[in-house]
Amino acid sequence: MHPIPLSPVARSLNGDSPVPGVVAYRHPSAFPADVLLFLERAERRNVEFGLPWYRNLVNTVYPDHEGIRFYVVRRDAALLAVLPLRAERTATGWNLHSLSNFYTTLYEPVFEAGVAPTDLVPLVSALRREFPGFDSLMLAPMDVSAPAWSILLAALRLSGLVAFDYFTHGNWVLPVTGGWASYLAERDGQLRSTIKRMDKKFAAAGGRLEILRTIEAMPAAIAAYETVYRASWKKPEPFPDFIPGLMQTYAASGALRLGLAWLDGQPIAAQLWIVAHGRAVIYKLAYHEDFKAYSTGTLLTARLMEQALDIDQVCEVDYLVGDDPYKTAWMTLRRERRGIVAYNPRSLHGLRGLGYECLGRLVKMARQRWKLLAS
Repeated sequence: MHPIPLSPVARSLNGDSPVPGVVAYRHPSAFPADVLLFLERAERRNVEFGLPWYRNLVNTVYPDHEGIRFYVVRRDAALLAVLPLRAERTATGWNLHSLSNFYTTLYEPVFEAGVAPTDLVPLVSALRREFPGFDSLMLAPMDVSAPAWSILLAALRLSGLVAFDYFTHGNWVLPVTGGWASYLAERDGQLRSTIKRMDKKFAAAGGRLEILRTIEAMPAAIAAYETVYRASWKKPEPFPDFIPGLMQTYAASGALRLGLAWLDGQPIAAQLWIVAHGRAVIYKLAYHEDFKAYSTGTLLTARLMEQALDIDQVCEVDYLVGDDPYKTAWMTLRRERRGIVAYNPRSLHGLRGLGYECLGRLVKMARQRWKLLAS
């Protein structure tokens, strides 16, 4: 799909902005040194807040998209915030979104400590100036316990937008309290038995497991991963360059852990983990359905978990998106991720969207109350 040309104001932006204190950049390659340092610090909390993640996302998913924006807010020379956004033109006007897609498991604008909601009001003014009469702004998925959540909600409301929150997905995690041996001892007996039996069965059949992590190993590793993915139950990737780019990006920094299971020289299962700054996150898993009797998915998870706990010594393992039942066998804590949708009441279609939002919420509340009364 070809992007629709932006307004003259939008086309003129090139590290510039007509709103004092707010500068917009179209691509991470244009960032000045202070923004690079800002995102480097943010990456220590989550890899998806950092420059490498956004650079890969833009280059492989949105390479020709004219609506990509990284808004930078400063007070005098002090950098206060970086807000990555994506603007989409619709038949009725502009809709603004977080710079994210289904690969994104957590989105968060990067704020300096101590930033106040009033500091972000010029940012919304810049959005109104660049995208006149935009209808809505949607930011997701986010962590409601993070300071950025409440700051952003307050800033949007101060700026005259009407904001709501909504559920996006469940998130299962393991807060690490010990090494692999103690962790395994605390797991369900059926899982322990499966690991023990299938490890022997797979080894007896000549199977082997390996964990690849270096940039030199990536050409062969990517080819093996894609072989498994094509033979699995999963649909083809809509952006086929994103995952290979992700592997190369984090192999270069030493954060990649790509687990592969081999049988008779053929890759039959794969898992993509990223381990950085004390956290291990599980991004992708797939297996060849013809070999599911070997439970290679379980064996790979066990091997990578052992690596994460005993060698990488992480403090948290994150299964990311979804409430899939199998995650409860490995994780111990469930969190929720939510999103923000803010409507612009100065826009006719924004006002209409606000009306539908309020009506939908009233209907949902009425149904819930009816169920309570009926039970």
